[in-house]
Amino acid sequence: MQDKIRDLTQGDLSSHLYRIALPIMGTSFVQIAYNITDMIWLGRLSSQALAAVGAASVFLWIAVSFALINKIGSEVTISQGIGAGRRDEAKSYASQNVCMSLLLSVGMLAIYLLFAGNLLDLYALIPSVRAEGLSYLYLSLVGFPSIYLTASFTGIYNAIGDSRTPFRISILGLATNMLLDPLFIFTLGWGVSGAALATVVSQGLVLLLFLYQVKRDKLFGGFPFLVRLHWTQIRRILQIGVPPASLQVLFAFVSIYIGRQVSTLGGHIGVATMTTGAQIESLTWNTASGVTEALTTIVGQNFAAGKLRRVYTAFCRALSFTLIIGVLGTILFVFWGEEIFSLIVPEEAAYKAGAVYLGIVGLSQAFMMLEITAEGLFYGLGRTYLPAAVSIVGTYLRIPMVLLFASWGWGIRAVWWAISISSILKGLTMLYFFLRWRHRTREERRQQSLA
Repeated sequence: MQDKIRDLTQGDLSSHLYRIALPIMGTSFVQIAYNITDMIWLGRLSSQALAAVGAASVFLWIAVSFALINKIGSEVTISQGIGAGRRDEAKSYASQNVCMSLLLSVGMLAIYLLFAGNLLDLYALIPSVRAEGLSYLYLSLVGFPSIYLTASFTGIYNAIGDSRTPFRISILGLATNMLLDPLFIFTLGWGVSGAALATVVSQGLVLLLFLYQVKRDKLFGGFPFLVRLHWTQIRRILQIGVPPASLQVLFAFVSIYIGRQVSTLGGHIGVATMTTGAQIESLTWNTASGVTEALTTIVGQNFAAGKLRRVYTAFCRALSFTLIIGVLGTILFVFWGEEIFSLIVPEEAAYKAGAVYLGIVGLSQAFMMLEITAEGLFYGLGRTYLPAAVSIVGTYLRIPMVLLFASWGWGIRAVWWAISISSILKGLTMLYFFLRWRHRTREERRQQSLA
């Protein structure tokens, strides 16, 4: 249906921003709920089960990161095609992204089948935790095609300004996961394996619903999923999608290293604290990311249409919202961290350790909002390499920070402080690059008006 494609170069920016952002935020919260649902049920089993899934989840995170190539590739290439009035080009990019995402999923599945055990050994887990983590990881591989194709379809719908469809479909997937988790984990007694199977079944349902919806909506008059790949378009998708995907992969590798340090300093309680704490922290991160994805689409269309003033205005309105989220996150994590953590892990040692984690990383929430919102701006401009470079450098600074702080006798808190300080530095750096871009564009416009 052609009316599914919205022109974001006209009309009220705040209306566009929140109309697109709210369903994306809802979709992000659905993903959080997927993870937290697993964590809550597994936390009732044991902290060891929680640590096993947490360790395996880092490697799943790496695999899922590659799905960003076509998710962000779809959002940028298709939104810019629409903004420039080139609908046929946007349609072609939709086909290229979907086909490419399927091929990537098969490739990643094969790699993980071969090396899953070696990857998990990087965590130096005790044998019982390793065995449960490996079981969870192997079963999760079945869902790779669903994850990759779903990411691509989500990017396509976001690019045309229809974020409600992915949200509605994700809700149905979440409901399925929430029903299956207790059934598979406890009633059938499948434990960690049951959590993985519940997630895989839910992911499969989401993919089927997307396939049905795309065919029903006849986006761009209908577009094929399996096509011959064109190098010119694939190269542009890679140029846009690889930097943010690489960022996530490299970020995960840092997390593996830090996770090993945490395992050494705090045992399985430390691992459970970091992985569960990260899921809690993702409440603020994913909220901001929803606004950022909406901003990417709006910036993509308006930048392609040459409307830089609307680009700047959209960024400022998005930032005003995300900063509020950051401040609220700081208040909640610093003052009520123990209560929040205990809702997921009732084990006293775990939730007390979790409160320390949230109290320290909570201080960086507003700065993290600066980084994430600026990402949305530069993604929409097609300059995905800049925020990726800033985040990679800032994230890798955590390694020497951990070593330095640990040498000062800070114990496991050395890790939490390294995470918090690096987030503050990344936020300030992205603010600098935004101000630099704003100054340069103003100078260019002034020179054009004088010419």
